[in-house]
Amino acid sequence: MKVLVAVKRVIDYNVKPRVKMDGSGVDLANVKMSMNPFDEIAVEEAIRLKDKAGATEIVVVSVGPQKAQETIRTALAMGADRGILVQTDDEVEPLGVAKILAKIVEEEQPQVILVGKQAIDDDSSQVGQMLGALTGYGQGTFASKVEISGDTANVTREVDGGLETVAIKLPAIVTTDLRLNDPRYPSLPNIMKAKSKPMASKTPADYGVDVSPRLETLKVVEPAKRQGGAKVGSVDELVTKLKSLGVVA
Repeated sequence: MKVLVAVKRVIDYNVKPRVKMDGSGVDLANVKMSMNPFDEIAVEEAIRLKDKAGATEIVVVSVGPQKAQETIRTALAMGADRGILVQTDDEVEPLGVAKILAKIVEEEQPQVILVGKQAIDDDSSQVGQMLGALTGYGQGTFASKVEISGDTANVTREVDGGLETVAIKLPAIVTTDLRLNDPRYPSLPNIMKAKSKPMASKTPADYGVDVSPRLETLKVVEPAKRQGGAKVGSVDELVTKLKSLGVVA
C-alpha cells in the first residue's frame, strides 16, 4: 500500500504575519517558514499507517518555490521515503494544486492520499475536496481517526453535531484534522538520513497543468484591532448599547 502526502510551506504558526505597506499581500521577507501544521499531522498519520496497516511507501509532494524542499526534507526526516517538489515561484491556487496532485496520483497510483484539511496561510480548505472531484475517489474530510481494513478505510469525521464515521473504498482521500494525532519531532540521526533520501524536482509544465491565477487579490488589510470592553448597569442599558452599535435591531 502506497501513501501519498501533500505538504505546504507556510509562515510558522508562532509568527504574527505582517501585511505589506502597499496592501498587496503578506510580507514574507525574513520570516520563519515551516510545514503547515495540518500537513504535519498528515505525515504523522502516514507513518503510523506504515507501522500499523503495512503501508510500503510514503511519498511526499509539495508545490512551491525551491525552498519548499526544506519542508519535504522535514517530512523525510519524520519517516517518509521519498519526495517530489513541483517547483514554481508563482502563487498556486487550490485548483492548480489539486490538478497537479491529480496528475501525480495518476502516475504514482497510491491507495491512500493524505492532505491537511486546510493551510493556515489562506485557510481555503479546498484541495482535498477538489482532488476528490478530479480523481473520482471517495473522501473522508476533517478526520480525527483513520483505520484501514483490507480495501476499506474507516474515517471518523468531526462534524458540527459531533462525530461521523464513514467507510470508504480504497483508493481514497483523507483530509486530516487537529485531533487525529500528535506529530513526532524528527531525531538528529533521521534528519541526517533524510539528506540522502531521493527527491524528484518537477514543474507544473511537466504535468501539463496551467497554474495561472483565476483570482485577483485587490487588497490585503490587517484585522481591526479589538476595542476595549465597557461595563453596564442593567440589561436595559446593555440592550440600548448593543442597538447603538448595530449589533441588534
